[in-house]
Amino acid sequence: MTEQFTAHTTHRFAYPVTDVYRAFVDPALLALWFGPLGFHVPVATVEVDARVGGAWNLTMVNNDNPEWSSPVTSVLQEIEENRIIVGTSTAHGIPGVEDGTLLSLTLEFAEDGDGTIVTLTQGPFPEVMRDMNIAGWTQSFHKLEALLATPKEFFQAP
Repeated sequence: MTEQFTAHTTHRFAYPVTDVYRAFVDPALLALWFGPLGFHVPVATVEVDARVGGAWNLTMVNNDNPEWSSPVTSVLQEIEENRIIVGTSTAHGIPGVEDGTLLSLTLEFAEDGDGTIVTLTQGPFPEVMRDMNIAGWTQSFHKLEALLATPKEFFQAP
């Protein structure tokens, strides 16, 4: 079996932790920013049940080839509003990762002055997939930065 690695990255958002955290648990907001460049998430594919045992599911779809999609199906193991989200999913069709492998995702949210630091840990992956994973999350975080910079009245829930 290929040596496995954990993806680890941090990102500082210039926005309050309540806004950043909400973008991870509000299905309408999650659909607006999640996924690397060249992908989008149809809001109809997003399901978030923000409780232990709940779901954090979505499907990324390639912008140029809608037949190329990547579902993310996770069960939440730990969740604390504005602090942490921990989920697990079962690998299927990920190059270099044996089908059935449990993948973990931990997102930690920490206040940093007037901003928020998000620390992400995810894996296990082969080294090349770890690096691609970090690149995808970095692109997603930049998309989230742009969303958070949008005047609130454009993405507030009714």
